[in-house]
Amino acid sequence: MFKKTKFAVAGAAALMLAVSACSTTAQAGGSGAAQVGQPAKKIVIGWSQRGISGSDWWKTLVEGGQSEASAAGATIQLLDANGDTVRQNSDVQTLISKGVDVVIMNPNDPIGVGASVAALKAAGIPLVVVNSNLDESLVPDSFCYVAEDQNATGALSGVDTAQKALKKFGETGTIKLVSIGGFPGDVISDLRYNGFLSGWDSVMKDHPKVTTVKLPMKYGSWKPDQALAPMRDVATANPDLNVVFSMSDVMQGGIEQGLRQAGVWDKVIEGSYDGGMTSVKQMLDNPTGPLQNTASNQPWDQGATAVKMALAAVNGDTGACSSGTNYIKTTLVTPENAATYYNSNDTYVRAAR
Repeated sequence: MFKKTKFAVAGAAALMLAVSACSTTAQAGGSGAAQVGQPAKKIVIGWSQRGISGSDWWKTLVEGGQSEASAAGATIQLLDANGDTVRQNSDVQTLISKGVDVVIMNPNDPIGVGASVAALKAAGIPLVVVNSNLDESLVPDSFCYVAEDQNATGALSGVDTAQKALKKFGETGTIKLVSIGGFPGDVISDLRYNGFLSGWDSVMKDHPKVTTVKLPMKYGSWKPDQALAPMRDVATANPDLNVVFSMSDVMQGGIEQGLRQAGVWDKVIEGSYDGGMTSVKQMLDNPTGPLQNTASNQPWDQGATAVKMALAAVNGDTGACSSGTNYIKTTLVTPENAATYYNSNDTYVRAAR
């Protein structure tokens, strides 16, 4: 998430996109099944997106869903709340009034969309949540939550980074580590950092002669220009810095520039998160450079999986998401496998194709 670039989506104040293809079998949704001898009614998926403009990550999430819907013969009606929870609640009411069969929501606020969740429940329209989560009090009223397991995905980077740190810095002495996330107190930063540390610690527990000094987390507001100063400052204050964990590839440009200004870029090992294609290309071009991995959260696959769950909800397939959560399978891209995942036409890594 939080990828900043220009993305224009056709529409006026209330954005509406339709992605359609051939007809599918009759659905079990509120509008009823097709009569015998009549064409099956196409499933209509309402998609309430928290934002698209300025985010390659969100753009890719939606495109993955659109591709899956088209392949399944469904139609998506997309509304972009542009980061406004009030508008998102209004968008959901619009989708309800249009008679969609199911709604996919990327919530702007986990509890602020409570009115939308209640309205969908009252209308008998199933809800699939993708990427951003709902407040726990609202979860029982959703069919499925689709995302990556951020703790487990962060751990992938932690294990690989620790192993490479041991090779570079040795199995005795002190390794100084700093991380950089989004904002103080945000859940995403905590999940990714705690996951990274769990992976790191699982390796280092077998190397008792190594002491890891974990510096306080820094914050870059998920933006490269905001990440530069805190990274430069911490590296200047700690010229013996060894390891950096970035919680989003979008900050990579600022992180690298800050470390270069502090004179330590070529001395550190960096692990990252998101699976941004620019990071994959960087490892492909410079396999022995500081950046040694990026844990991919695959927005395309999240969007595609959300549509699959939406279709399952319409068709009454409760077994498709029996636990209420569907974590996509994530991967770790390293210099060793970067060629497998690099695709110049994609912005983020997808599942191996």
